Amino acid sequence: MTLTRYGIREWGSALIFTVILLVGCYFLYRGGYPGWAGGIGIAAIVIFFAFAAFFRNPRRSIPNDSDWLISPADGVVRDIGEVDDFNFPPFEGRAVRIGIFLSVLNVHVNRASADFVVESKFYREGKFLDARHPECATVNEAMTIAGTASANGKHFPMAIRQISGKLARKIVCPVNPGRHLKRGEIYGMIKFGSRTELYLPVDEFEIKVKIGETVRGGETVMAIAKDSRSGK
Repeated sequence: MTLTRYGIREWGSALIFTVILLVGCYFLYRGGYPGWAGGIGIAAIVIFFAFAAFFRNPRRSIPNDSDWLISPADGVVRDIGEVDDFNFPPFEGRAVRIGIFLSVLNVHVNRASADFVVESKFYREGKFLDARHPECATVNEAMTIAGTASANGKHFPMAIRQISGKLARKIVCPVNPGRHLKRGEIYGMIKFGSRTELYLPVDEFEIKVKIGETVRGGETVMAIAKDSRSGK
């Protein structure tokens, strides 16, 4: 397991602060205050590891099947439904939306659900409602990347949206149109509690997850592309 480079400023600063505290604890110990030195030192180390855990980037085993679309994030599936007017090129019109809630305890890096050529990127200013709030998907700050993906030998429009939550005030998405993402590739993160949404064409996929199900980014199969020749 490693720490994501998208949080290097935060976990790097926390590491420096922890080292400074530990140096201070050494002088406390030498000055005749071993109890204070030990207590502060242990607390500093525990707090650092708790903070760094948010920016963890565990290894994931990406499924080999080319027709499987995998989860773009860790968390719990909050809703699955259709959107009538999802117009983010090359998407036009209806789309299936799978919403995932990420708590502060989840891994927060985002991954591509399929091989994916990014064609458009949209930032939306907004509020910072709790990511579990029913209106957060439509009014909160968000970043959407959309483009053409491939699975099961066919190409289709796909989009992934990062949405800020009450605590999440920083969306990281250093991806621009023209970028080719591999399935399971990390492309950004949302710092602290948040929401990630996957958008797919209606009637072209068999959804494999249910509301309330816990998913793991890069591993859980979210949907399977139907065979265009058989309709299955």
